[in-house]
Amino acid sequence: MRKHKFKIIFFDIGGVLLTNGWGHVSRQKAAKKFGLNYAEMDVLHQFIFNIYEIGSITLEEYLETVVFNHHRDFSIEEFKDFMFAQSEELPGMLQWLKSWKRDCGIKIFSLNNEGKELNDFRIKKFGLHECFDAFISSCQAGMRKPDPRIYTLAMDIAHAQPEQCLYFDDRLMLTEAAKKIGMHAYHHENFETTKNILEKITA
Repeated sequence: MRKHKFKIIFFDIGGVLLTNGWGHVSRQKAAKKFGLNYAEMDVLHQFIFNIYEIGSITLEEYLETVVFNHHRDFSIEEFKDFMFAQSEELPGMLQWLKSWKRDCGIKIFSLNNEGKELNDFRIKKFGLHECFDAFISSCQAGMRKPDPRIYTLAMDIAHAQPEQCLYFDDRLMLTEAAKKIGMHAYHHENFETTKNILEKITA
């Protein structure tokens, strides 16, 4: 791989730089903390979460369906605070990427599935502007991976051809979707492996 070959690097966020914004582990913790029926909550979550991630409903509307569908002894603000607190930085990758970006000479964009409120919170809390030149999120695009249109949209925004793009995602299915449209896509398995791939670009 040669540095001049690539114009854009696209990164997923959850599972690569940060923990997932609202994954099943966090939902199980919420059920335990707030005394919820997890099975019931999960059915409703699966029914509507994709709608939240493409920006069709707000976080409060999502919660009104999944959690606050009847009286609770806690407030929606308390529950949102708990949700936001589940986001944590994964070891190594984020801080290294912030540093590597300063000299890599390549634009870096995020390409992720995330609802607006969680997306905005995570960008601000973890200083993601320090490693991303632009953010392409499902909540703004109105579509989510693995829809091939969101990859095409990302390349259109970047004014890049598929062969000029690198893409990293922790979910193999989403990596394969990027490959199908011609991107150089890699399954992110751990910090060291992804770091080694990126360092070869600028060697």
